[in-house]
Amino acid sequence: MREDGDVAELTGLIDKDVLAKWPTGMRVIVRRERPHPGAQLSLFEERDGWRYQAFVTNTKTGQLAFLEARHRAHARVEDHIQHAKDTGLGRFPSREFAINQTWLALTMIAADLTAWTRLLALSGDAKTLASCEPKALRYRLLHVPARVTHGARRRRLRIPESWPWAAAVVAVFANIAAIPQPA
Repeated sequence: MREDGDVAELTGLIDKDVLAKWPTGMRVIVRRERPHPGAQLSLFEERDGWRYQAFVTNTKTGQLAFLEARHRAHARVEDHIQHAKDTGLGRFPSREFAINQTWLALTMIAADLTAWTRLLALSGDAKTLASCEPKALRYRLLHVPARVTHGARRRRLRIPESWPWAAAVVAVFANIAAIPQPA
């Protein structure tokens, strides 16, 4: 559970007629936490300053803190699905199955490359790029006004210092270069 948050089960407080319409064994769990600074609150949340989230599970056993943490972890899966949709999964180009099949394969390759890039290269000084949505990440990494130069048996990437993400891009390339070669 996150710090300064509370978790409670509300199943016993809900009207039995409402629960009768649900599958047996369903549990209602609610979490409240203080919102981060600058968060937009609903009128309900503004009244007491807490942000509330409720979810339903059919898991019969387990501590509430574990169930709540498992539920929050699932939100990351939904973020990855949204990133895949932003990468092209949400827009199929044709009515032809074979074309859409190829499009889907390429979209999944792009989503995998984005995920692996985040995992392996967007750490340290490149951490500022780790939270970017796919469109912003493509812009900041692929639209760099840079030049690759060769000299003295070395390859160099020349990035203008005026590029706002120049330090992060250099850190990305350094992180990728630090990956050991396969045996």
